[in-house]
Amino acid sequence: MKAAILNFLRDEEGATAIEYGIIAGMMAVLLTTVFADGGTLGLAIKGVFTRISTALGGA
Repeated sequence: MKAAILNFLRDEEGATAIEYGIIAGMMAVLLTTVFADGGTLGLAIKGVFTRISTALGGA
């Protein structure tokens, strides 16, 4: 039983998947914050598309 517990604690398989999951979660939070309604970058991008739409004749 002790050997099985030690093997379980030493097993690193799957650690990379967990790390990628954490990174993906942090990226999702970052992108949501950056592009959220009212965010500076979101408003800037919206302004660019509004100007393009106006220049093309509006829609």
